Amino acid sequence: MRITNFLLSALIIFFAAAPASAQQDIADAIQDSYIRLKDIRGNFVQKSYIKDLKRTDTYKGRFFIKPPRMKWEYLTEKPQTIYVIKDEITIYQKTEKQAFVSRFDSATYGQAPIALLGGFGKIKNEFITTEKDGKLILKPKRQMGNITSIEITAGDGDFPIKSMVITDNRSNRTEINLSSIKTDTGIKDSLFDFIAPEGVTVIRN
Repeated sequence: MRITNFLLSALIIFFAAAPASAQQDIADAIQDSYIRLKDIRGNFVQKSYIKDLKRTDTYKGRFFIKPPRMKWEYLTEKPQTIYVIKDEITIYQKTEKQAFVSRFDSATYGQAPIALLGGFGKIKNEFITTEKDGKLILKPKRQMGNITSIEITAGDGDFPIKSMVITDNRSNRTEINLSSIKTDTGIKDSLFDFIAPEGVTVIRN
């Protein structure tokens, strides 16, 4: 299954930056907030730097989260939508008229690391945290696809993330900036159901 670079390095997990002495308290607060929030929606701008090609690609889109369901829409010339429900991921490529469906777990985070959002309540179990220059650095305790580190900048509001930078083991970097975040808006479960339009080929792995 061919997955484009921006899907390989898409948005993954949210956390809040804090002084080192307050990291534990912030971790508890964020995890509590994640449990409390019923749903989240917003917009994102993603800039992916591909080291081997010395190129930066920029994408815009919107996302919806209602644990354990997630949906990410990349609004490009060739739009793609990612659906994650528990341990299954669907990548729908509208222009190509095809959709890929496969199992999703920690061993396959490279397909769409965004799904780490589902582990928002497991931050302390999943990451080693350090503080540097007012930002929080997360390093996975176990292999998570090709991710080596995540740099988080805190924001304001119920969903306290302003931006993040993801680095992989090939020194590729993906910067994600969030905006227009809204919480508890009553997102319906049906928004996360993928129903293949007529003429679309569904490939299951």
